[in-house]
Amino acid sequence: QEQLVESGGGLVQAGGSLRLSCTAARFSLNNYAVGWYRQVPGEEPEGGSCLSIRGDKKYYANFVQGRLTISRDSAKNTWFLQMNNVDPEAPAIYYCAALGGISTPETMCLIGRMGMDYWGKGIPVTVSS
Repeated sequence: QEQLVESGGGLVQAGGSLRLSCTAARFSLNNYAVGWYRQVPGEEPEGGSCLSIRGDKKYYANFVQGRLTISRDSAKNTWFLQMNNVDPEAPAIYYCAALGGISTPETMCLIGRMGMDYWGKGIPVTVSS
């Protein structure tokens, strides 16, 4: 039974926009920071965007380059990744993740997949030129 339900991936044109969503199906996000990891072919997942429990602190990895925005809707137990001006080099699988009891969203994005409390199945994003 899925703990995290992801949606919104697929094919996007280079320079276009796409929004990914992740909903916690069986637990409340009230005490969890949330984030998105990106995995490009041949590499391990890397933390790209992470957001604090209250949504007041954000962390973005250098490779994001202003193209991604993370947000959360606590009432819907859901968080989002808005992708704008999608990079042609961006094809990847995006994983949503949740982690309780952390100090900063940067910590969440840097500790890696094995440190997460919850991990999504992954959303493929394909970019057409």
